[in-house]
Amino acid sequence: MSREDDFTPRLGRLRNLGAGNIRRGSASIRKVAARLNARAAPTGFRGRHIGRGNGALPLAARTPRGFAARHMRRVTVKVHIARAGRAGGRQAFSAHVRYVQRDGVDRDGRQGQLYDRKGEHVDGKAFLERSRDDRHQFRFIVSPEDGTALGGLKATTRQLMKQMEQDVGTPLDWVAVDHHNTGHPHTHVIVRGRGADGTDLVIAPDYLMKGLRGRAQQVVTEALGPRRDMDIANAARREVGQDRFTGLDRELSGLAQGGRVVVVGASGSADRFRQALHRQRLRHLEGFHLAEKTGQATWRLKLGWEKALQAMGRRGDIIRSLSAGLSPEHASVGVRFLEERGADRAPFSGVVLSQGPVDELRDTRFLIVEDMKGAAWYVPARNLGPGEMPPKGAVVEVGARQAEARKADHVIAGIAERSGGLYSDDLHLAADPASSSAYRLAHKRRLEALRRSGIADRRADGVWEIPHDYLEQAAAFEAGKGDVSVRVRSWVALESQVEARTLTWLDDVGSDGDMELSERVLTARRARLAFLQQEGLLGPDAQELSNAARVQLRSEELDRAGAREAGRSGRAQVTAGESQVFEGKFERTVDLAQGRMALVGNDKAFALVPWRHDLERYRGQSLILEQKAKGTGWTFQPGRARGISR
Repeated sequence: MSREDDFTPRLGRLRNLGAGNIRRGSASIRKVAARLNARAAPTGFRGRHIGRGNGALPLAARTPRGFAARHMRRVTVKVHIARAGRAGGRQAFSAHVRYVQRDGVDRDGRQGQLYDRKGEHVDGKAFLERSRDDRHQFRFIVSPEDGTALGGLKATTRQLMKQMEQDVGTPLDWVAVDHHNTGHPHTHVIVRGRGADGTDLVIAPDYLMKGLRGRAQQVVTEALGPRRDMDIANAARREVGQDRFTGLDRELSGLAQGGRVVVVGASGSADRFRQALHRQRLRHLEGFHLAEKTGQATWRLKLGWEKALQAMGRRGDIIRSLSAGLSPEHASVGVRFLEERGADRAPFSGVVLSQGPVDELRDTRFLIVEDMKGAAWYVPARNLGPGEMPPKGAVVEVGARQAEARKADHVIAGIAERSGGLYSDDLHLAADPASSSAYRLAHKRRLEALRRSGIADRRADGVWEIPHDYLEQAAAFEAGKGDVSVRVRSWVALESQVEARTLTWLDDVGSDGDMELSERVLTARRARLAFLQQEGLLGPDAQELSNAARVQLRSEELDRAGAREAGRSGRAQVTAGESQVFEGKFERTVDLAQGRMALVGNDKAFALVPWRHDLERYRGQSLILEQKAKGTGWTFQPGRARGISR
C-alpha cells in the first residue's frame, strides 16, 4: 500500500443524527423539486427594473435586523398609473381628485380633505393646474391592517412619502386623502408624473409593486412595534371563515399535488396549529362545494376553486359598497346581480337609484338601477368614461354589450396577414410610417392582454405570432368579459320630468301598453299627464302628445337653454341654418329633457349640438362644426387649434 493511501480516522463526539437531519434533508429535497417544477422564466425584455427606485429595492423589501418577516405589520398597497393620453384625457385626472374628496369619507362623515407634506388643507385645483401637461399620474391606496390602532394616518403617510422620495431620488409633488368610510381606514395618494426637474417621472415597476409595500410595512412597524405571536395567530384564525381567497388558501395551493391535499405529519406545536387551521379551512370550503374530503386527512380541491374564491371576494366587496352607495330610502331594497337573469338577457329600462365605486384607483363605478317592475339591479359601469356617468334619477337602458374585436385587433390582423402571421413594432412601423410610438405601444399592450388568455404568443425576439383566427378569438375574449351596455334614455331625473315644459321620456314610456311599469313610474306618468292637460298641451282624454306639440316643446326647451347661456356669457347663439361652418371649443355639456347637448363656443358665439360619447375625447379642445344637408344639424371634426392652449 502506498503512503498516499494511508489515512487515520478521527472520531467526533456522539450526537443525534435523527429527526433534525431528516427534516433538513426533506427541506433540501423540496427546494430542488421546486426548482425543477418552476415555470420557465419569461423570455424577452420586460423593463421591470428600469426607472427610479430600482436601486433602493433591496433595502425597501428587507426586514429590519432582529425581526422575522411574520412579525412585520401588514400593509396592502394598490398601485395604478393613469395615463392622460387615453379616452377621457386629462379630464380623468380632475375626476379622480374630485372623487377622492367626495362626501362621507372623513372620520366624521364629512367631505374628504386633501393634504400634502406640510399643509392640512390643500387646494386641489392648484394641484391639477400643475398637472395639466403631465403625461401620467401615479395613484396609490395604502391600507394598514392595523390602521385603527394608528389613530391618524397623516403622519404615517408623510413618513412613507418622505422615504419614497429618498428611494426614487427626487422630490415628489403629491396630495393625499384619508378615508374612514370602510372597516379599514386607508389613504389615497396622488403623485404627479413629473420629477422636480420637470421631466417625466419613471419609477421602476418592481419598486412600485414590492418596494413601496415594503417601505409601508417598515413605517407602520416602526410606529406600532412588531406583531406579537398572538396577533399573528388571531389573524390566521380569522381567515378560516372568510369567503374570499386568503393566505391559508395560498398555503393549501402550495401543498396541493394534483388537486389533492394531505394534512398529516405535524412535528411541532406551530405545525400542529397550522394544520388545524388548514383542516378548518378545508371544511369551510366543503360548504361551498369547493373541496371534497376523500380520506381521514385527505381532501381534493375542485377545479377552479381559487378563481371561485376570488370571485366571491369581489362579490363581497360589491355588497359592502352597496351598503355605502345606496341612499337610506333604498337601503332595505334587495339588490340583484345581472347574472341572476340567466338566459333572459334582453335589454331593460330603469331609473338610477344610486352609484358607487368598484375600483377606486381607476374610478370605475357601478349603478343601482330600478327596472320597470320595481326590482333593483347591480349594473357594472366600467365602460362609462368621464362625463358619461348618468346622475341619480336618470333613466337608462341596460343590455349586453355587443362583443366584437377591437379596432386595434383589426390593425394587428391586417399586419399579420401581410407578414405571414407575425406582428412586431418594426412591422407595424413599416406598414404605417405615420404611426406614433405610443400608438404602437397600445397595440402591444392589447396583445399582452390576449397572451395571458392564450390567444397570441410572443417570441424571445419580441415578435408576436398571430393565429389565423385571431379576430374570432379576440371577439370571443371580449364576449367572455360579460360587459354591459348602459344607454342613457333621459339625463333629467324622473321626478323633474313631471312638470317640465318640454318633451320628456315620460311622454313616450308605456304609450304602446307593451311595457310593464313600476309603481314609481306609473305615479310619475299620471302626474305628467295631469300637468300636460293643465297646460293645454293635451286633451282631457288624450294619452299622447301630437307631433306639433312635440316640435313646439323641443324648440321651446332649446330656446330657453340658449337664452340662459347667452345671458350668462354675453355671447350670441348660432344655430343650424345660420352658418355653414362654426369653430369653437367644446366647453361643457348641458343636460336637457330631450337629451344631452354639447356647448361649443368661442369668444363671440356658441352653439348647442347633440352630444355623443365620441365627443368626450375632445372636451376642452377646438372643434369645427359643419352644417348638414338642408340645415338639419351639424357634423364635427377636430379643429386646427392645439386644444386647451388656444
